[in-house]
This record gives sequence, structure tokens and C-alpha cells, in this order.
Amino acid sequence: MGSIVGIVLGAGRSSRFGTPKQLLPFGDTTMLGQVVRNADASGLDRVVVVLGRASRELRASVDFGRAVVVENTAYGTGCASSLLAGMDAVGEDCEALMLLLGDQPGVRVEFIDSVLSGWRPSRPWACVTSYGGELGHPFVFAREAFEELRGLHGDKAVWKLIEAYPQRVHRVEIEAPLPPDVDTQEDYELALDHWRRGA
Repeated sequence: MGSIVGIVLGAGRSSRFGTPKQLLPFGDTTMLGQVVRNADASGLDRVVVVLGRASRELRASVDFGRAVVVENTAYGTGCASSLLAGMDAVGEDCEALMLLLGDQPGVRVEFIDSVLSGWRPSRPWACVTSYGGELGHPFVFAREAFEELRGLHGDKAVWKLIEAYPQRVHRVEIEAPLPPDVDTQEDYELALDHWRRGA
């Protein structure tokens, strides 16, 4: 049986935030550091972290644990380029991919493991997480979806793929609020508050 590999998309431009948001303080680490910590502690077989902007600073400040770190030099073209960089690093024995956002530290270990448990029994084409009816990350894609994933371009491309094939997508329900992703200072404060209340 092949492995399930988590790809952490941490190469964002932070165009709306300004400074590299992956380096923002978050507890005793950084925002990206917390995402990586969550992935490392989960039931994922392997973890790949994709870096782009501020790669040197992130390598110096984040404990990547068991994760493999790869570079996306084309990160300015959109999120799909980071997905491709991550897919290039997963290896031939990969049975499924889990996508995690580098600016969504509130996706806790137990959420990741719940989605893994929701995917494994029937191994659907894709799984999405439903937080009280609000869809969000993490996503899981089976090997059968890899060719279509490799054909994506730009930002929000994965969402468009999911919306195009709703009959092929399984929802995993989680009884928790949708964890905020961070695009603005207000989002950052919300993510910190969300984390503290859930701790």
C-alpha cells in the first residue's frame, strides 16, 4: 500500500499582507512553523513543505522535523505552481496527497487525522473538510486525481477542480469552526484568537 503524503503550501507571495506572513510569530514558533508542527505530529506517512518567498529566513527559523523541504522558484505565478513543486517531490509510492495551507495554523493535528480516517475506508477521488457545513482544508486527493492536479494553473485552481466534480468529492464533517487563513493583519489576530480558544 502506498503512502499518504502531506504537502504544505508555504511559498505564498503575501501580497495582501506585505511582509512574509509565514514568519509571523505564532505561540513559540512562527505561523508556518505551527502548520509544519501540526503536519509532523499527524498520521501522515510523509510531509513535504514547499517554500518560495523568504525561503532563507524560513529555513533558519522553522523546525521542519521529518518534513522534506523543496523550493518553488515560480511561486509568483500562483498556488498551483507550489502544488506542482510538491507533487514532484512525493515519490512513486504516493497513494494520496493531503494539501495543507502554510497560512492556516488552526488546522490542528486532530483535524488532519480525522480527514485521513475519513478518506481511508473508501479512498474516494477527493475529500474535503466540512466545518459545520463550511468547506475548507485539508483536502485529500487520490492518485487518480494526480493528472488533473498537474494540469492546474494560477490561484484557487484546486477549489475550481473540486467544484467541477462535486459527485467525486467526499465530505468529512468536523465539529469545529472553520480555521481562518491569514491574508490581512485582522486575519492574523483572528487566527491567534482562534488558536488560543481551541487550546
